[in-house]
Amino acid sequence: MVPGNSASHVSSGSEPATEALSTLDGDVDVVLLDRRMPDVSGDEVLERIRDRGDDCRIIILTAVDPGLDITEMPFDDYLCKPVEKADLVEAIDQQLELQRYDEQLSAYLEVTSKLALLESELSNREFDANGDVEALRERANELRDELDDGIEEFEEIERTFQEIGRYSG
Repeated sequence: MVPGNSASHVSSGSEPATEALSTLDGDVDVVLLDRRMPDVSGDEVLERIRDRGDDCRIIILTAVDPGLDITEMPFDDYLCKPVEKADLVEAIDQQLELQRYDEQLSAYLEVTSKLALLESELSNREFDANGDVEALRERANELRDELDDGIEEFEEIERTFQEIGRYSG
């Protein structure tokens, strides 16, 4: 597991999904969700999470074989039981890595948007001599370097993604 991450809430089949859903907050990074649950379907819980706008990654972990219905389901990964522990850990780690990359990309776009706006509003002299603008430039360069590092790691991420056992059938 990625260092610094741990499970903060675990819900079993005996706890109603609606109760577990009520505990979901912004601190949750990854949700493991079964499609078959006693009180409400995992498909419905998935829709509720996405409708609420919760910013978490969702891995379906289920004995339900995938069909064409999954094309419309907004999950991030789908693993069919039984799943090897190493595959589950790797799937979680990948989702955490992708979330980190999404956050970096959002931060980069935010900073570059500010720079573009300031460049269009300030004179060249004001723009070039402003300390806040220079700090934004430095932050944009840092974020760009981090994003470049992530792109370089893409082949490894893709290879590992392909190696995860998603379907036991």
